[in-house]
Amino acid sequence: GGWPLTMFLTPKGAPFAAGTYLPDEERQGQPAFRKVLADVVQLYRERSDQVEQTSTAATSQLANLWNRDMRGPVDALMLDTGALRIGQRFDIFFGGQTGNIKFPAVAPLEVLWRSYLRTGLPQFMQLTSITLDNILLGGLYDHIGGGFSRYCSDERWLIPHFEKMLNDQAMLVELMTSVWQFNRNALCRSRIEETIQFLLREMKSGDAFASSIDTDTDGEEGKYYLWTEAEIDAALMGTFVAKFKTVYNVTRDGSAQGKNILQRIGSPAPFPQSDADEALLAKQREILLKVRQTRTPPEVDRKILADWNGLAIAALANAGAVLQNAEWTTAAIKAFDFVVKTLGDGDRLHHCWFDGKRSAQGFADDYAHMARAALILHETIGEKRYLEHAKAWVRTLNEHYWDVANGGYFYTADDADPLIVRARMVFDQPTPSANGTMLQVLARLTMITGVREYIERANTMIGGFAGEAARAWITMGSYFSGLEYALTDL
Repeated sequence: GGWPLTMFLTPKGAPFAAGTYLPDEERQGQPAFRKVLADVVQLYRERSDQVEQTSTAATSQLANLWNRDMRGPVDALMLDTGALRIGQRFDIFFGGQTGNIKFPAVAPLEVLWRSYLRTGLPQFMQLTSITLDNILLGGLYDHIGGGFSRYCSDERWLIPHFEKMLNDQAMLVELMTSVWQFNRNALCRSRIEETIQFLLREMKSGDAFASSIDTDTDGEEGKYYLWTEAEIDAALMGTFVAKFKTVYNVTRDGSAQGKNILQRIGSPAPFPQSDADEALLAKQREILLKVRQTRTPPEVDRKILADWNGLAIAALANAGAVLQNAEWTTAAIKAFDFVVKTLGDGDRLHHCWFDGKRSAQGFADDYAHMARAALILHETIGEKRYLEHAKAWVRTLNEHYWDVANGGYFYTADDADPLIVRARMVFDQPTPSANGTMLQVLARLTMITGVREYIERANTMIGGFAGEAARAWITMGSYFSGLEYALTDL
């Protein structure tokens, strides 16, 4: 539902009230956080019976959500049906899932792309292409410095929320790499190169990668990224500035509080321009990047998360192999070694490292994404140590996270601090779920090692979540992609 999430608990740790963003002062009908605090205290003191009933019901519903039996028959048409249903939820005009707020939604988009590769149906290609074109040409993309914002607040991909997250960069790079492999899409290649340059330039934390870059500078959202027409004119004086302004929709009044969000959707000079013009635009962007670097940058959250770095390592290693860029492969190796050194503890992982300290025992997502990264590095470089890491982390998952009763992996280990509910997730969050990702990991391990235990466990997982495929398909992109990977490659 959004963040920051505020949850009010009883002394026993059971939830009885919740809210997402609560402003410091009353705003647009939202009560101020101080008012909510006072109301919650009054509620707890004066209506304790109601609080108890609510907390009991909430705990029961959470347990049902995460721990119910999700098993079902595995239908031969399940993949095609899931892809069709996901496609029906996509915007045929602007791409992305229908709605006034547009997230990249890479996991369901990958389902559509893989479905096109599997079936050849042009509808899947159309939805994928429309979505990618708007993501890569619109306001979600930072045309000056590279990288993608978290989401757009309009259905046409024009107005971004400027926060940049590591997981989004990684997943989009990997998807674009797959598309480029198929059709040598020049736009995808440019965005891959520019996004990885951004990661290496602005999101390094040690040899690994930071979690995110804030949206605000000096309390103003997007201040670092926005331009007035006068600023553009001054910076690009003598470089045919009129062409740049036409291509990137720069106007006197701007598109956001009198300033311009640079984007190439609906431009009178649509993409692509001639080779000479695109070369000129590239030089102009370099000039603007140097100007922008004189501004106060937004804050970088430099904590290192094992799961998100796993996504980034996999994307860099894969792109480095496909586009034959040794620098990217080297960056992936260094990030992998850094995570192992700072967050590894034998066969176990921690979740987070910051300022020389690591915290939180690893979650299933950490093991799944780092194991997948290790296997991609093994396939790319051929060194056995990556395979051994992957096997060790999968062994830890099997010993400490496996749900013996229903199949699949719990989010937390059996020896972790207890929570009111021990969740077992197949639904994607901002990152692919551990259970969806593990279908790919287990299939890869079967092909590499020939050990049947891996695919037998994958088969248990496929059936263990198949009952949800007809109900919650829009949130199960990684499950469908993992299922297709396992069925196609084995």
